Amino acid sequence: MLFPTTAFAVFFFVVFQIHWALAGYPRARKIFLLAASLFFYGFWSWKFAGMLLASAVINHAVAVRMDDLVRTAAPARSRRRWLVGIVAFNLGLLGFFKYTGFFFADALFPLLRPICLRLGPAAVTWLVGVQENIYPWLAQIVLPVGISFFTFQALSYVVDVHRRHVAPADSWLDFANYLAFFPQLVAGPIVRAADLVPQMERMPDRTAPIEAAPAVFLILAGLFKKTVVANWLAARLADPVFAWPERFAGPDVILGVYAYAVQIYCDFSAYSDIAIGSALLMGFRFPANFNAPYFATNLQDFWRRWHISLSSWLRDYLYVPLGGSRRGAIRTYANLLITFLLGGLWHGAAWTFLAWGAFHGMYLALERAVRGRLGLTRRHAAPAPWPLALLGRIWIFHVVCFSWILFRGGRLETVSAMFRSLAHWRTAVPELTLWSTLSVAMVTIGFVTQFLDGDRLWRAARTVAAGPAWALAAAAAAVLTGILALGPEGVAPFIYFQF
Repeated sequence: MLFPTTAFAVFFFVVFQIHWALAGYPRARKIFLLAASLFFYGFWSWKFAGMLLASAVINHAVAVRMDDLVRTAAPARSRRRWLVGIVAFNLGLLGFFKYTGFFFADALFPLLRPICLRLGPAAVTWLVGVQENIYPWLAQIVLPVGISFFTFQALSYVVDVHRRHVAPADSWLDFANYLAFFPQLVAGPIVRAADLVPQMERMPDRTAPIEAAPAVFLILAGLFKKTVVANWLAARLADPVFAWPERFAGPDVILGVYAYAVQIYCDFSAYSDIAIGSALLMGFRFPANFNAPYFATNLQDFWRRWHISLSSWLRDYLYVPLGGSRRGAIRTYANLLITFLLGGLWHGAAWTFLAWGAFHGMYLALERAVRGRLGLTRRHAAPAPWPLALLGRIWIFHVVCFSWILFRGGRLETVSAMFRSLAHWRTAVPELTLWSTLSVAMVTIGFVTQFLDGDRLWRAARTVAAGPAWALAAAAAAVLTGILALGPEGVAPFIYFQF
């Protein structure tokens, strides 16, 4: 069930009405909200909904157990054992569904193949037999939608309870709603327990005004970015270039990479906008997930602005526990590389994602070393003059675009073909050129939508809300007109659904 569809519109309308009709019955309201979220998730597979429910039961039970051990003054090692066990459970669940195929098909078997060839025909026959038995089993493993997101939410909850940063939810029902809440279930934002569990416990008060106009504005902004900009850029520019890079010359490949950079931003930030707006209509608040990432002046700044809920999660639950920047320069660089290697692997089970993570980790380490030598890491360092800041933004945008080739390529062969095509600036088939006024306009429009990220988006939403009702109606009409005029037929899944 995708956001920009009639099915979701009907589903949300029904859930919205019943959710507020049950405002005087908090327990019934919580049960209904969980049932609605499971129905939403079960739209893909009811088996996945059962797995999500089981995960909620196990994670909350362990969190309560760790809290009980604190109350009874049990030894710290007892709590650590429970923490290690639940972390292993969550990572094992994620690893089985997401990485089993990669482990066998892309890592183990390619490693064994040359060894068996050297050992002789008997070893080759053995390997072929193993593959014939394993591959049908691997084909039956289906990746649950959004498993990376709700696994990270569950991990942050149990770790925060262990650290005593939060108390366990008042009831299993409250935690289950935190984990399964449908607006952000399948593609984030990754909301922390401290932000959302208290809202689930007390439930929105029907006497408090619903911020309907800002919420609708957020949803409209998301619909525009997804259905008009992201889908168009994917269908007309990015997908053809990445599917057949050898058919295009360097200028078209560059345009395709620019298009993908804008597409993935518009696609993912659109999901976040719609999720935040939908939750706001139901009385819940989510943190912002983007803040004009392509205006960053360095790569560290980019990661403070891009997928904020993931980058802050990696910082708080991986980079800092590894030692962060507290144990010398070499250890800091190693921690950055480890963090981003695992961050790349979180996105997908492929060598290209690992390469993407390694590139970001190594660049951040190099950037930190250079900035340290130049004395630019001081907390109160003066901001760069605007010409240098502009050059920094242009440079980092292209660094990130370079990395998107690794991210989107899927296979190392595709990545290699993309870079080979970049070296050729003339094509034998001139009619294949992708450059046009409309192409440049759509890339530019998508890029400019960053001006409505983060706090600016909220200010714009509240400005529209404070104005006459016709202003919001006009905005809605403009978005719907754009969707009808420019939106490709059908609705493509959001990019981050695959993660």
